[in-house]
Amino acid sequence: MSHSIQLPSGEQIQYTLERRQRRTVGLKITQEGLVIHAPLRIGQAYLESLIVLKADWILKKLETRSANQLPPMQWQDGDQLLLLGNPITLVTKQDIRSRAVEYTPGYLQLAMPNHHESSAVARKVLQWYKKQALTDFSRRLALFATKLGVPTPELFLSNARSRWGSCNSRKEIRLNWRLLQAPPHIINYVVCHELAHLKEMNHSAKFWATVATIFPDYKAAEKELKAWSPKLHVI
Repeated sequence: MSHSIQLPSGEQIQYTLERRQRRTVGLKITQEGLVIHAPLRIGQAYLESLIVLKADWILKKLETRSANQLPPMQWQDGDQLLLLGNPITLVTKQDIRSRAVEYTPGYLQLAMPNHHESSAVARKVLQWYKKQALTDFSRRLALFATKLGVPTPELFLSNARSRWGSCNSRKEIRLNWRLLQAPPHIINYVVCHELAHLKEMNHSAKFWATVATIFPDYKAAEKELKAWSPKLHVI
């Protein structure tokens, strides 16, 4: 849920509030701005006092985020996309019919009547990414579930702006389709992170030890994912 607070200095801070089963308040700067993860029963007044207290840090982080933001995708012929960490070029062509998207190494080709219409191109490209993501992630999930010694959970795709993955009490895993743009080892890290929640529904030392059993280099991958995040959110 979106909120706004005016600081004593007069500046406005917009933030998204997500209430969860947790004990502490977490502040996070994402591509969308400030996201607050708060316990279910904590008061709004307390949350806003915390924002005022952390205002200098928040404003500095938001300023860095703005400076690092990449320009939005134009969805035109020649645009650069990402697939498994590699750049690919979008190629759009005129055709009397809307053809299936064709991928060849380095190129994603679209042939359609309205190939100059950015919204139509975007819709078709994103559908392709989601379809590929489901196939790719399912394979990785089955592989690492076997490695961890747990049944392969049900997989759903997520469109979240502030989370790369989640695992709920029904043992369902959601992975952000945008991860398909990242290098394979980063996708593997997120898959392993969520699978570990099947054994530990927290981020305790025991949880990270579980992650390490199937993905030992998780600390480096987590740092890399943060660095990749602005690129992955261009689309």
